[in-house]
Amino acid sequence: MLVNAAPAVIIASNYALQRALTTLVEIYVVLLIARALMSWFPVNPGTMIYRIVLVLDRLTEPVLRPVRRILPPVRAGGMAIDLSIIVAIIALEVIVIGVIIPLV
Repeated sequence: MLVNAAPAVIIASNYALQRALTTLVEIYVVLLIARALMSWFPVNPGTMIYRIVLVLDRLTEPVLRPVRRILPPVRAGGMAIDLSIIVAIIALEVIVIGVIIPLV
């Protein structure tokens, strides 16, 4: 029945799927923010916090790596500022606001 329908039509026809996608994107944004916050503090290997940092890295790196290829860290004196998390969050929010929500 909806085999040849575009993905946007399938999402629009199923409100539950739309809510699920929006929720998943928002959870992923929270993971990105948690990764950014965790990067500000030193972590000792072998601790529980270290394991959490590793999980956050594994979950978020597939999205951040391509962004870093396009936008490398900005040098600011002796340190570098990684803008990839900000760009990824903005892109995900644009997807939610511009693509998923208007399909209602």
